[in-house]
Amino acid sequence: MANINETNYLAITAMLAARTSGMLSAERLERMIAASSDDEAVKVLEECGYGDLTGMTMSERSEALEKRLAEVFDELEHMVPEPELVQMFRLKYDFHNIKTVIKSHGAGVSGGEILSKRGSIPAEVVEEAFVSDDYTEIPSNLADPMQEAAGILARTSNPQLADFALDKAYFAELTRLVKDLSDEGFAKSYVKLMIDSANLRSTVRTRRMGKDTDFLSLALVEGGEINAQSVLAADSGEALAELYKPTRLSDAGDAGAAAMNGGSLTAFERKCDNALLEYVKEAKRMRFGAAHVVSYLAAMENEATAARMILSGRMAGLKPDTIRERMREAYA
Repeated sequence: MANINETNYLAITAMLAARTSGMLSAERLERMIAASSDDEAVKVLEECGYGDLTGMTMSERSEALEKRLAEVFDELEHMVPEPELVQMFRLKYDFHNIKTVIKSHGAGVSGGEILSKRGSIPAEVVEEAFVSDDYTEIPSNLADPMQEAAGILARTSNPQLADFALDKAYFAELTRLVKDLSDEGFAKSYVKLMIDSANLRSTVRTRRMGKDTDFLSLALVEGGEINAQSVLAADSGEALAELYKPTRLSDAGDAGAAAMNGGSLTAFERKCDNALLEYVKEAKRMRFGAAHVVSYLAAMENEATAARMILSGRMAGLKPDTIRERMREAYA
């Protein structure tokens, strides 16, 4: 994208670098895990700007984490020269809300508690569009796949098939959104890595469940560094690990092969997430620019996930070592 004001990005990069120093570091995460009480654990979050979360229920704390991230999205979207940098993150939550609305109404239950405030379209607008079958308030890039998925679910009663259609639409729109950014391909490579990771996860889960290749072909998404047909042809753990060996997901491929043979899915998922985080950390070596916005937003998402994982694990009575095993790497 031409004519981007570099001075704007220089100021934004400096601001985000200062904020990064106040994020949840590995040391702060460990303090949360080892804290003597839940209220002591959330005091660490207060140091990171989340406000006073003491005395709250887990639901209230989750809401506070969600609100903080939504506020960050809003702030940066109005600040950056290229709002697509924030929209690429919002898109995931738009599609999450679409999935939730379609499946909850199909099952006759409420999905309100898991709807996200981080999307570009308010969750209540998404729900009203579905209930009224009037999509005029929804942009076509969301309305079209939403209607398609609703039709699939109505015809097949299979929510997985509806999810597959939405995942393909999500990644196609995400690829389009980052195509012309001024970040020297940083976001584009991040999206490709996300697709490769999603295909690896789908393959491991599908093979582990004993599903056939035809089923897997419905789940795989085009657009990654590794084409979907190559992933489909990797019909063993060893073949899958070899396919991913030259990529950033090499360790995740090895863990995926182990998981296909009965190994830990938790360890596999953690390595997939860590590969994505390791990629966005590379923006720290860049002087300034749009890549720092992508990196910071990915880091904030990782932070919120880590905080929620620790707090919910503590509330569930998990031992500290069990929580540590599930933790992703820290960004800060």
